[in-house]
Amino acid sequence: MKKPSKSENSRRADIVSLKDSIQSLLKAYRLQGKLNEVTVVGSWEKVMGKAVALKTQEVYVSNGKLFVRLSSAPLKHELVMAKTRVMQLINDEVGEAVIKEVVFL
Repeated sequence: MKKPSKSENSRRADIVSLKDSIQSLLKAYRLQGKLNEVTVVGSWEKVMGKAVALKTQEVYVSNGKLFVRLSSAPLKHELVMAKTRVMQLINDEVGEAVIKEVVFL
């Protein structure tokens, strides 16, 4: 079996994982925040469930606030009462505190 040469060993030391490379790129271009916002909007149905998603007309994030437009007044009232829990579920899904406030429209 052939031993790795010194140049092969030094190349291995310079190897960076793809995950670390992408995170460095997102940080360098300041895109992580926007990516997190897109993740929040994309995971709304997964986090809240199909029934809530069907009555949701619009979901968007602006300046750390999650805005949700609902077509059902009773559902809106129920979610306003559980606002803190909704915020916690969304932030847990993303993996960091992206949402500071939830506004139901």
